[in-house]
Amino acid sequence: RGAAPRRAERRAQRIAAGATELERRLADLLRDGLASADRAGYGAWDETAARMIDAQAPGLEARVRELAAIPSSGAGWPARLLEECALAHLLNQGFLHLDRLPEKLAATTRTRVGLTTPVAELLATEEAIRDRWLVLGRQDGTDGRLTTRRIWLRGERTHRMALLLSFSAPGQSPELALPTGLVLDADLAYYPAARPLRAALGTRHEEVAEDPPPTAPPAAAGCDMPRAPEGCDVETALAAYGAALGEDPWLDGWPVVLADVVPVPGDEGWQLADERSGSALPVDPRCAGRTDLWQLMAISGGGPVTVFGECGHRGFSPITTWDPTPVTLIGTAAQGGTR
Repeated sequence: RGAAPRRAERRAQRIAAGATELERRLADLLRDGLASADRAGYGAWDETAARMIDAQAPGLEARVRELAAIPSSGAGWPARLLEECALAHLLNQGFLHLDRLPEKLAATTRTRVGLTTPVAELLATEEAIRDRWLVLGRQDGTDGRLTTRRIWLRGERTHRMALLLSFSAPGQSPELALPTGLVLDADLAYYPAARPLRAALGTRHEEVAEDPPPTAPPAAAGCDMPRAPEGCDVETALAAYGAALGEDPWLDGWPVVLADVVPVPGDEGWQLADERSGSALPVDPRCAGRTDLWQLMAISGGGPVTVFGECGHRGFSPITTWDPTPVTLIGTAAQGGTR
C-alpha cells in the first residue's frame, strides 16, 4: 500500500482512540452527576480537549469545548449539558462503528469528527454542479487558533443551499471573499454527506449576454443582486430544518430565507412573526450580543422583511436582511455545526 492510505489508517486509529477516551470522560461525568461539571469548571475539560487535538480529531475537540462552556451558559444548563453529552456519545459510537452505518451517514460522521476530503480530490471526483449562485450571507469567526469564514449560497436553477468554508491564521483574512448579494456563475462540488451542504468552489464562468444592449457594460463572473431573494414561510423553514436534522443528528441549523416576517421584541426574547399564517419563530437566544436585532427592527419599520439565517432547535439566527440591498446583521461568530 502507498504512504497516503497508511497515513489515513493511522489517523483513523488515533481518532478512534480519542473517541474511546471521550466516552470514558462522559461516563465519568454521568456517574459523578452533572453538578460535578459545574463545580469542576471549564479547566477540567482542558486535558480532554488536548487529547482530542493529539488524536487529530478537531470535531471531537469542538464538542468538548462546547461541553465545557455549557455549565456557565445560564439557566437550564443541566438539560443542555445532558443533550450535548448524548450527541457526543452518538458521534463517538458512530465513528467507532462506521462499518455498520449507511454510506452517506458514515460520510457525515467522518466529517463531524474532522475527517474531510481535500479540495483538489473533491473537485476531481465529485459531480460539478453549475448554477448561478446567490451569496446570501457571510460570517467570520475565530476560536483563537483559526479564523473561519462561512459563506452561504443558493442556486438560482437548482434552489440548493451551499456552504463554503475557508480558514486563515488569526489576524488574517481568509482568501475566499464573496460579498453578500453577489451572483456568480460557477461550479460547486458538495462534500459527501447524508444531507450535503458544505461545498467547494470550482470553476467560475464568464457570463456573456446573447444580445447585450449597446449601452450595457459587459457581464462579469458576478454581479450584484439589488432585490431581496425569494423566501418561504415559518412552517416551510421548520420543515426544511426537520428534514435535514433527520439525516444529520448533529446539525445545529439549516440555512433558509424567511419572507414577509416582522421582528418583534418581547420579555422572553425576540420573535419573527409571520402575519400570513399567524405563527412566529423565536430568535435563537444565543444571538443576543452578536446580532443587531434592533437594526433589523429599524429596517422593518414594523412591516414585513426578508431575512436569511439558520433555523435550528433553539430558534432562528438572523444573518442578512435586505433594504433593498443586503444588510449584514451578524457581527461575531455563530455556533455553526454543533448543537
